[in-house]
Parts: sequence; C-alpha cells; structure tokens
Amino acid sequence: MTNEEKIAKLKDLTDNSSNIVFFGGAGVSTESGIPDFRSTDGLYSMHYKYPPETILSHTFYQRMPGEFFRFYRDKILRPGAGAKPNKAHLKLAEWERQGKLKAVITQNIDGLHQAAGSKNVLELHGSVLRNYCERCGEFHDVEYMLEDGGDSTMVPRCRKCGGRVKPDVVLYEEGLDMNIMTNAIRAISNADVLIIGGTSLVVYPAAGLIDYYTGNKLILINKSSTGRDSQADLVINDSIGEVLGSL
Repeated sequence: MTNEEKIAKLKDLTDNSSNIVFFGGAGVSTESGIPDFRSTDGLYSMHYKYPPETILSHTFYQRMPGEFFRFYRDKILRPGAGAKPNKAHLKLAEWERQGKLKAVITQNIDGLHQAAGSKNVLELHGSVLRNYCERCGEFHDVEYMLEDGGDSTMVPRCRKCGGRVKPDVVLYEEGLDMNIMTNAIRAISNADVLIIGGTSLVVYPAAGLIDYYTGNKLILINKSSTGRDSQADLVINDSIGEVLGSL
C-alpha cells in the first residue's frame, strides 16, 4: 500500500468515527521545534557530567537541585519558549470541537495541545506550565521558573514563603498520577479508533497503555518503525504533523 493509499484509509477511518483517541509522544512536539531532551548535541558533554535520565531523576533533583535546574532551563524550558502548535495539534483540536475526538493522551509536558484548543488532555508526565512550592503549595508560572538572575544553577524559591518551587512534571523514579492513568485506560478501552503518533513506544508504563485497546482500528504514525507495528491495523512511517495536516 502506498503512502497516499494509507492516508486515504486513515481519512476514511477518522471521517466515519465519533470516538477517536490520540496517544502521542515526543515526535509530536519536535515538529514544533522542541528537541527531545534525550538527544545530545555536540556541546552536551562539555556542559553536563551526567546523562539526561540521571539529571531528570527524583534522586538527582533532591541531591543536586542547582544542576537539575541548570539542565531543566537550558534543555527543556528555553527550547520550548515560544513554540507554537503544529498541524497535528491543530487537527486534534478540530476533531475535538467536532465531537469526534474524545481524548488526547500525551507524554509531552509543553502544553501545546491546550494551546491549540484541545480541552480533554491527559498529561501523563505533567506540565512545565505548572509549578508549585514544596512548602506552601503556591503556584508559579513558567516565566518565573526561567528567571535565574544570571546564575543558571539558581534554585527557584517561592515568592510567598521562600520554599523550593518544583515543576509539576513526573521525574524518573516518580510514579504517574493514578487518576490520569485510570482516565487514559478508560478512554483507550472505549475507543473506536486509536491513533498513536510521534512515539517509539519504549517508555513504560505509558507505552503499555496500548494493551488496553481491544478494537480493530489501531493506527501507528511515526517516522521510524516501532516494536508494535505488527499489532497495528495501519502503519504510516511519516511526519505526524504532515499526515494529520493533510486530512
């Protein structure tokens, strides 16, 4: 089947469904110019002594908060500043307005689905847009977290009580929010069409959510192949933004 034929089949499946669920990963955001934090550029080893997964762990955050926030600002917050929703985000929001799409389940933490207009977004790994004081719970926005006074290792402190402000993101070693997981499982279990896009399905437990789908309209859209391609009813190896934007 050619790529054009696959997209035509995708259009037919989505046109005739009123219960679509989308599950997306980092590839959805990279098309908006937000790099995958796991990717390491040539300057990486000069700036950081530890791999990303170590720095973004609960243990590292507790033991070396200054180095954590240096990486967090440099590799996550600043690259995402000013990013705009792409064609994938916009199409999903359009489907939701039309009553066709019931939920967006995302591993991304950038808030771009909401910026595009999606309302029912289940953020498995939290959001950089939400930050709370560990002592008093005071909310702080992302702009506050970017301020470092010229010191990249500055630990953000609560403007109200001086406590440390933690991003509302799930770090390695931390558990996922069980209410969000329960809602994601319910949405996938009840879905007519399940579209998985921009993810290689290797990050667990999130990737295991696919196992709750019992339908026969499983669509995988990713630039590279995944270990779940054989389970899918339709596989499109292409840009998620270009594919959804062409419908």
